[in-house]
Amino acid sequence: MVSVNITNFRKSIFSILEQTVKHNDIVSVNTKVGNAVIMSEDDYNGLIETLHLSSIPKMKETIMEGLKTPLSKCVSEDKVVW
Repeated sequence: MVSVNITNFRKSIFSILEQTVKHNDIVSVNTKVGNAVIMSEDDYNGLIETLHLSSIPKMKETIMEGLKTPLSKCVSEDKVVW
């Protein structure tokens, strides 16, 4: 995580945001009243999706079971079995 004070953030906002989007850097912007975190939209959407999936009862167990399933049991010759 990159940490920057608000003054330097204002001076470099375009380049900081560009780095955040291109390289998925997370930026902590420090101010006198508190800090803010900036992340790419892709990272944010992934975080929200993870939180959503984690909120579904037994979803973790289902995912873990799926990870243990051999690929040969997931794919047939003519189609993918979901």
